Amino acid sequence: MNHVPTPPGDSPFRPGRTPRDEAPQYVLPLVVRIERGAPPARTDALETAARAVVLLLGDERATGDGEWARAVRDWEDARIRKVVRRARGAEWRRAGALPGITVTGRSAEVRVFVPVPLDGWPKDLAKLQVSGTELDDPEPPAGADPAQPVLWLNPDLEMSAGKAMAQAGHGAQLAWWALPDEARAAWRDAGFPLAVRTAGPAHWRRLTGAGLPLVRDAGFTEIAPGSCTVVADHPALR
Repeated sequence: MNHVPTPPGDSPFRPGRTPRDEAPQYVLPLVVRIERGAPPARTDALETAARAVVLLLGDERATGDGEWARAVRDWEDARIRKVVRRARGAEWRRAGALPGITVTGRSAEVRVFVPVPLDGWPKDLAKLQVSGTELDDPEPPAGADPAQPVLWLNPDLEMSAGKAMAQAGHGAQLAWWALPDEARAAWRDAGFPLAVRTAGPAHWRRLTGAGLPLVRDAGFTEIAPGSCTVVADHPALR
């Protein structure tokens, strides 16, 4: 079972200084492949990034005595930071040589890497661009299947695709932490199906009052500290 450091009142996402800020700080890098002329669809990129996060958390190398477990524990004991960068061509191939997991969606490819020190990025990741990652959906996504987990985005916030990918990853991680062992195993065995959708205003108000896992962003980039960004609506948590 994963190390789950979520004591009451010490959220890894809450704004303001917490005991987590005293620990060495780590970041979970994600890289999305964006080739010229063939960008992925935005919703698929968000869903693929979220799946990548829980695939890493559920990987045997990230738990127990696995080779990635210490790095994951150190990351979880501090602020939970995720940074999404983009790559193409040779950049993407070089990134693929670093320890991690590549996840393929319908149109998106995202690689999630083992957590690294906040000030110690590998050079092949550090030089990748992080800002300005914008993606579009060619057509509106279909309605979400209520029998599967849905990560609902706040309809009142505007976020770049990279920021929204990181927030979807946060939501998937909170769902993973909140699930009992049996539900975790079932989700993992099914391949971590999930959807990412933007809630309507009235639906968002209901979701935020339903006691489901809720991401409150620390406000390091793009949006104000304390902004509610994602509600993780997993059937096992309803």
